Amino acid sequence: MKSITTESNTVAGLLQRLEQLNEVGAALSRERDISRLLEHILLAAKTLTHADGGTLYRMLEDGQTLRFEILRTDSLQIAMGGTSGCAIDFPDIALKKPDGEPNDALVAAYAAIHGVTVNLPDAYDGSDRFDFSGTKDFDKRTGYRSQSFLTVPMRDHEGNIIGVLQLINALNMASLKVQAFSDADQRLVESLASQAAIALSNRMLLTQLENLFECFVGLINLAIDEKSPYTGGHCQRVPALTMMLAEAVNAATDGPLADFSLTDADRYELKIAGLLHDCGKITTPVHVVDKATKLQTLFDRIALIDTRFEVLKRDAEIAALRNQLAQRPLVNRDAEAQVLARSVQAQKTLNDERDFIRLVNVGSESMSEDKVERVRRIAHQYQWRNVEGVQTDFLTADETENLSIRKGTLTTAEREIINYHIVATIKMLEKLPWPRHLKNVPEFAGGHHERMDGKGYPKGLTREQMSVQARIMGIADIFEALTASDRPYKLGMKLSQAMQIMEDFRNNGHIDPDLYDIFVHSGVYRRYGQQFLNAEQLDAVQMRV
Repeated sequence: MKSITTESNTVAGLLQRLEQLNEVGAALSRERDISRLLEHILLAAKTLTHADGGTLYRMLEDGQTLRFEILRTDSLQIAMGGTSGCAIDFPDIALKKPDGEPNDALVAAYAAIHGVTVNLPDAYDGSDRFDFSGTKDFDKRTGYRSQSFLTVPMRDHEGNIIGVLQLINALNMASLKVQAFSDADQRLVESLASQAAIALSNRMLLTQLENLFECFVGLINLAIDEKSPYTGGHCQRVPALTMMLAEAVNAATDGPLADFSLTDADRYELKIAGLLHDCGKITTPVHVVDKATKLQTLFDRIALIDTRFEVLKRDAEIAALRNQLAQRPLVNRDAEAQVLARSVQAQKTLNDERDFIRLVNVGSESMSEDKVERVRRIAHQYQWRNVEGVQTDFLTADETENLSIRKGTLTTAEREIINYHIVATIKMLEKLPWPRHLKNVPEFAGGHHERMDGKGYPKGLTREQMSVQARIMGIADIFEALTASDRPYKLGMKLSQAMQIMEDFRNNGHIDPDLYDIFVHSGVYRRYGQQFLNAEQLDAVQMRV
């Protein structure tokens, strides 16, 4: 039994260290980031034992390899791995030699292979039990002396070794000289290693579950993408823009949103909401989502109308020829010339009518009342003989309705089908048993088509009834839609045009004015454009706010 000589090994000192251990355990259970968690484990072990240095190794998935994760040596000011920003380039440690025998010569490997703690008072004691040649070479290069070692395996709840915690050079706090790690040090570190292993395995399990969940979310977006290549990019860009704006709001130090802040859990919740904001589109018919022209259903019916025009032109030509033949056997050149002239004019008129129908079939065409009336006239003025031999109106009622759409390509019924996707999204998301840290996903995702003045859909919520996150997503959804260049029915707007529309939306109660101001002044719109838009869209923007 080692003698108890230091203050930290007195009863009072041990009680204090146990209290520290409990505090460390609680802190470890709260940490979400695995890299920071590993760093906390090593730093806590160093603090509890007054160790000058230490290394934390993680077991790789093959169960046969240890990898350096965190390395610290205070007296040499060495900090590698974790939050240090300095990567560790040391080679992995194999638990087996090339011949298959256990690699018992290395102390970290030995602790992992046999699942036992190794407490060495002095690596320079002449013992050949372990190979410290690499450590001694390091000491020669740096002038350091790696003396006392405490190497503790970390086991998960199933007894599997998931890592190794190694501490170097316990310091006597009175003399600051290196001493051996005491039995109390060993028991504390073993206890810490046990708690840390549980925290690490829990965090790894949660990370795996989160990754699995995100993959399922990705599957939904992939299904939407496979249905329509025009919406797949939207499902990725809106979350990206949402997080960019959310971070800008989080960074604001003055103004109405200065008190808004995001934790890592908040960020993850908003990220998931962004990825799922259009999951209801999986229920939307493809021919509506991808409707590039007014006459498009499963195909663009403009070809059918072109064929009808050709039929009318053929009929006009045949009628002219018959009229000319009626002049025979009398020869009346003037009468035949008039018949031919009327035929040519009829052909020209039909070509003009056809070109007009083709033009208004394009969704970007803005339809005036005169144009709508012309469509209706064409529909009824011209008659053609259908496949059953029945003389009928040139355009069907459905074709007339579609060609008379004032703006865009969707009829009122089709617009309602598109709008239903947000209802489907809310229904789908509210069916899921969300954990507490994701309970707001349905509200965040389901509010991106609401308006600040209550004129949005599906619930007609006002600004006061919506979370900041839902309002952020609304701005992201609109701006992405305006600037997207992969839609079948329009070109992506330039920044100046899109921002002018966004400013109008700000002023008319469509989007949150405070969020829009941050969107502008933080330069989020410009950063998003540089990352996702084509170069020709990145023009100068004159702001009026």
